[in-house]
Amino acid sequence: MALLFVAGDQGITEADLSTLLGIEKSAIRQNIEQLEIKLQADKDSGLQLVRFDKIFKLVTKSEFSDVLTRYFKSGLGTKLSQAALEVLSIVAYKQPITRIEIDDIRGVQSSGSVNTLIARKLIKEAGKKDVPGHPNLYVVTDYFYDYFGIKDLKELPKIEDFETPEGNIDLFDDVSMGDA
Repeated sequence: MALLFVAGDQGITEADLSTLLGIEKSAIRQNIEQLEIKLQADKDSGLQLVRFDKIFKLVTKSEFSDVLTRYFKSGLGTKLSQAALEVLSIVAYKQPITRIEIDDIRGVQSSGSVNTLIARKLIKEAGKKDVPGHPNLYVVTDYFYDYFGIKDLKELPKIEDFETPEGNIDLFDDVSMGDA
């Protein structure tokens, strides 16, 4: 269930689950069916497992839509998560940038945070990168500038000003995918 949760809005395929967990697809199907039944039967759980073509996703049960709507209208859901703030910082400093490049910098999948930032109009798609697959490029929006009260990205603190006890660090070193 943790993989389904982390996959977020993007979801995850049966093949990816099989590869990541190192078990046969037939066992994945059986586990998915059991989880689906368990979540549906659990009246205290607000989650359900759904299938969209070959993608599995955890979503909230429709019977909780009223309380979730009240939550988001209350303003309690307006804070950005640490992950979203990290992604926003990366986009601001490295734009234009693709989601894969963001993932490489963070070392984790970032599509949920990217979607959140797009929904909040803090970043936007700004064309496609001229590489195979033509991934979307992301940049900050005019709303970003208004929200943070700046007129230019040059007003952001310099990366070099961020320090650790060991001294200055480059927060955005290229991440190696080696055997580290």
